[in-house]
Amino acid sequence: MELSGLSESAALSKTSKQLGITEMAVKGLAYRLLYETVRRKNYLDRLIDEALKPSSLNDYDLGVRAFLRLYAYKTKIEREGNVHKRAVETAHTGRAVLGWEALQPVEKALGKLLSIPERSVFEGLGDADKVALSTFHPAFFVEYCFRLFGRSEALKFLASSQKSLPLYIRLNTLKAPDEEIVAALGKEGLTVEKISALEHVFKIVKAKQPLVKTQSFRQGFFCMEDASSALVAEAATAKPAKTVFDVCAAPGAKTSHMAMQMKNTGEICALDYSKRGMRALKANLARYSVENVSLVRADARTSLPLGEPANLVLLDAPSSESGILSSVPSAKWRLTSEFIARMEQVQWQMLHSCADAVREGGVLVYCTNSVCVEENETQVEHFLRAFPEFKLVEAAPRVGLPGLRGFEKCQRIYPHVHTCEGAFLARFQRAS
Repeated sequence: MELSGLSESAALSKTSKQLGITEMAVKGLAYRLLYETVRRKNYLDRLIDEALKPSSLNDYDLGVRAFLRLYAYKTKIEREGNVHKRAVETAHTGRAVLGWEALQPVEKALGKLLSIPERSVFEGLGDADKVALSTFHPAFFVEYCFRLFGRSEALKFLASSQKSLPLYIRLNTLKAPDEEIVAALGKEGLTVEKISALEHVFKIVKAKQPLVKTQSFRQGFFCMEDASSALVAEAATAKPAKTVFDVCAAPGAKTSHMAMQMKNTGEICALDYSKRGMRALKANLARYSVENVSLVRADARTSLPLGEPANLVLLDAPSSESGILSSVPSAKWRLTSEFIARMEQVQWQMLHSCADAVREGGVLVYCTNSVCVEENETQVEHFLRAFPEFKLVEAAPRVGLPGLRGFEKCQRIYPHVHTCEGAFLARFQRAS
């Protein structure tokens, strides 16, 4: 992750293949250790720096840093069993992997870490810095949320990133009706609960095995699609026999959702720039029996190479990912004003390209998985000013809260309110 900038899931997948790891129990343990350690990175780093004085974590290479964070998590956060036994076992494993020579300079710090009172890391800090450490977020983002939401609501939002969100699936009616798929899921030990506000979307209540190991998943009877993603696809209202451009389409949850809405008629051009993303998109569409999608690899920041304008353009823009910090905790540590500004620029370039791809009377749907106003309402404001032929219209179903800055026709989804990933949704109509 630190060398190549891979996400948690991509890094786990790559490492598992490299090491030939197939046991689900081993993968599950690695998943938990990785996510829970990355989630608490600022807090763990402060503890480690206290133990390393007068040196600091940045004085060591990536392998030693990674080990120290895992060691701090195992000894200061985990509450099961004997802490000293966990410390000895973790140190032994670290020496086996990295070599005793690599860990020799930090051996004393391993013992000091055990005796550091957890409250000591908060001494001398101001309010925002204390909240940053206790909720495991950058201080910049804590202050940003205080300004955006107010302190009370911000604390609820920040706390939500420490909790695992429910798993959601969207049934694939290209394969079978909902009733048949639900019955098949029940036979495989899955208990599901219908989400009333969204069509074909269910929450996983109980599962006897990982979803990807079920026969129903392999046969494409359902797609693992978060409720916020399903809302965007449903609000896009792709219609049969029409033309759709799906921009930044990988890995294809929204693409297959719209193909289902269109009953495999018309045409969807699914565009993405990532080679890895395009491979995943192609595999997913094949599993879901989608037949009306053509794949285009291109950079959406420039003019879309898609010929005639479309009835519907869906832009799922890359963002700071500040709405999905529970699912992608590493995104927290990229959150700076400079990074948000870079994302804002990329989003605007893509919006500009997509506007030209919408035919008269057509629809442009813009969404992000960010809560930052610069990536959402500010973009809407700039877009309406630059393209007066578009107007902001209501998107149905109405699940989210109104947008900020008076843009009430937009929708905002928050993890602490809607118990799903955070998102922003705006629907624009082009004049006939």
